[in-house]
Amino acid sequence: MTCQTLAFFFATAFVISMTPGPNMLLAMSLGLRFGARRAAWGGAGMCAALAVMAALSAFGLGALLSTSVLAFEIVRWAGVAYLTWLGIAAWRAPVEPAGNRDAAASATGEGSAARLFLRGALVAFSNPKALVFMGALFPQFIDAGAPLAPQLIALVATMVVIEFGWIMAYATGGDRLAAKLTTAAAAKSLNRLTGGLMIGAGGLLALARRV
Repeated sequence: MTCQTLAFFFATAFVISMTPGPNMLLAMSLGLRFGARRAAWGGAGMCAALAVMAALSAFGLGALLSTSVLAFEIVRWAGVAYLTWLGIAAWRAPVEPAGNRDAAASATGEGSAARLFLRGALVAFSNPKALVFMGALFPQFIDAGAPLAPQLIALVATMVVIEFGWIMAYATGGDRLAAKLTTAAAAKSLNRLTGGLMIGAGGLLALARRV
């Protein structure tokens, strides 16, 4: 793989990652509700899941999902249900002013690193289109005459770094917005915005089609 090929992949992944989708809407939602620092754990979970999905796409699972309507639909609708459930839970969450977010998250355990990591991983895994897309995208940048493993590692590492950067950008935006909402009424609106983002992410996934 040449430096030019890797640079072109970087530009492609940069544009793709910046586009709002389930992962980025979750990142903003976590930033709104728990702050950017805690949202980083959710971002780590999403990136870990993406790395695993990239490996699975290399083994042909992405091709399987692209040809099996049933498998694709099962994964997709399970993801829609999970994102919708997260949205409803956020919408109905107890009202906490922005300054009390850390204390509330620690008291309930909902904002723990492990739970946020798992939430991020599950949301990423719930999007079968990402797996199909990676299975179609990576071969375009791989030199068939060179060893496969180093090229895959370079592509996956590049994708994960870019994805995490955008995740933190969205989470920071949500965190800054939440910091401006300090009254009880504003905090209630914050919960509804957070829930709406997650339900919206479920809606985007519901509209997903096989590539």
